[in-house]
Amino acid sequence: MIPFLDLRQINSPYIQELEEASLQVVRSGWYLLGESLTSFENAFSAYCEAEYCVGVANGLDAISLILKAFDFPPESEVILAANTYIATLLPVTALGLTPVLAEPDPATMLLNPELLENHITGKTRAIITTDLYGRSCEMAPILSIAEKHGIKVITDAAQAHGARYRGRRAGSMAHATAFSFYPTKNLGALGDAGAVVTSDRAVAERIRYLRNYGSLVRYQNEYQGVNSRLDEIQAAFLNIKLPYLDRDNARRKSIARRYLEEISLEEARLPPSDRIDDDVWHLFVIQYPYRDRLKQYLAEKGIQADIHYPTPIHRQNAYPNLSHLQLPVTEKLSREVLSLPLHPALTDDEVSRIIRVINLYKTAIGSQQSETSPGGRAANNLSHE
Repeated sequence: MIPFLDLRQINSPYIQELEEASLQVVRSGWYLLGESLTSFENAFSAYCEAEYCVGVANGLDAISLILKAFDFPPESEVILAANTYIATLLPVTALGLTPVLAEPDPATMLLNPELLENHITGKTRAIITTDLYGRSCEMAPILSIAEKHGIKVITDAAQAHGARYRGRRAGSMAHATAFSFYPTKNLGALGDAGAVVTSDRAVAERIRYLRNYGSLVRYQNEYQGVNSRLDEIQAAFLNIKLPYLDRDNARRKSIARRYLEEISLEEARLPPSDRIDDDVWHLFVIQYPYRDRLKQYLAEKGIQADIHYPTPIHRQNAYPNLSHLQLPVTEKLSREVLSLPLHPALTDDEVSRIIRVINLYKTAIGSQQSETSPGGRAANNLSHE
């Protein structure tokens, strides 16, 4: 079986360094807000070509703390992509803000700038762009629209560590950018971890307060803050792995290039290749009308694929108030997207096998039955999970 992702395999090149870093932190006796965190914050802000990095507990908290730092009035509207993960939406509603879900571009699967102004009202205070799958959004038109209307731009770059757009790094363009270092990310910790990156000194300063109960001086609380700190041991792990990020991203790009050049499955829509060297290919997501049958076929051939994400956020039980929304692009993507294995530990032979198996799919099922039936559903009734 070729697994979709094996974290032991991913982290195996760094085991000795990670063990040494862990031991060093344990022996130091200082486990929060110490030297490892400061070192990582300085290194990651420099890597992102931004002025400041503030380590927090996870990516969701990073978004939440950015929104808190901007201190928008209650019921302010925040525009975000309808096909993002629920973690982008949860902080918006938790803070009493009103989410406005916008359709993605069907080709890039990212927030569509051409639709943004249709959603802007007098209550709009922010746009959250999500750099899904390792590709930065079209930031030039988005920033232009935001400036025109006096709106903040926040980026959820949880899947885009190291990505570029027109020469600029993810983290250097928006008013503030949220990163997650969840273990599966391009730059992954060995537990939950996150950060806010910004070049706005006031935002960075306020988030430093907010992450630590609203305090920088013990027992002196300037804001109603939270407990959301990137601990020393995870910061130490990230310090070890950050210098390898560009190398690992280069490996991802080489695999993506092969997929783009060699996969020849009829009716499959591959991700765009126009920014292949700027994207960091956190995921390689194809669109295929009979996605579930293809996923089953790959599993039968010993290849594990995954789905990001099978149920859109406006169809989640957690948000019944959004269930009335008609978002056909988002819903079509949820039925058709399939993520192929792509990570630095994949071997060339494994990549070749994945490509070969996919390209033989039509031949393999051709003698069994037709995929289509009236209404465009799969004849084997596997078009929905």
